[in-house]
Amino acid sequence: MLTPDQVAEFLKQNPGFFENHVEILMDLQIPHPHGGRAVSIGERQLVAVREKSRLVEDKLRELIQFGEENDAASAKVQRLACRLIEATSLDATLDTLYLDLLDHFAVPHVAVRLWNVAEENPDTKEFAPVAPEMRQFVSQMAAPYCGHHAVYESQVWFGEAASHLKSFAMLALKRDDLHFGAVALGSEDPKRFFPEMGTLYLQRIGELLSHALWRYVTPVREQQAG
Repeated sequence: MLTPDQVAEFLKQNPGFFENHVEILMDLQIPHPHGGRAVSIGERQLVAVREKSRLVEDKLRELIQFGEENDAASAKVQRLACRLIEATSLDATLDTLYLDLLDHFAVPHVAVRLWNVAEENPDTKEFAPVAPEMRQFVSQMAAPYCGHHAVYESQVWFGEAASHLKSFAMLALKRDDLHFGAVALGSEDPKRFFPEMGTLYLQRIGELLSHALWRYVTPVREQQAG
């Protein structure tokens, strides 16, 4: 008796077999992939084609959704840039930053800290003292930080909401080689910011905010100890 492998090899070597024995092909019955009933080879092939088509459609739908999300994010970043250009003072720029991230990017909690600038005002929250290790962390950031833990002291920047936040992001504010602040983002949703997420748009937002705020601050180099 022939083995299944021998039968398969025979059919591979004789592709015209079923053309010469159509009656055998018509009588063959194989199990349905989604049930116990037997179906013809033609019906089984049709099921396979439909499954492949569904997979292709799902992938195409996923790509379209991804493209639409990218388009929407790009449009939001562009609108933010336009609003920042219209801001004509440091206060107006900060107001735009807070409102736009809340209203258009749906970031529920935003905190800003500025340092190494002459405008420092201890009575303004944006100029509240920032620990050296926090400044050092920001100066070494190569990309926005995203995760489930706030960076150093930054969680307290969110005030009364701090204890309810489950995910965080941080953007460095810098111009050339001078870091002059940070923007901290927080959310009650643990899935909003996570370590593996893409940070391209966060990077772009950080660059926009850096350039916008830089117009209204005077840089001051930190004095090195010793």
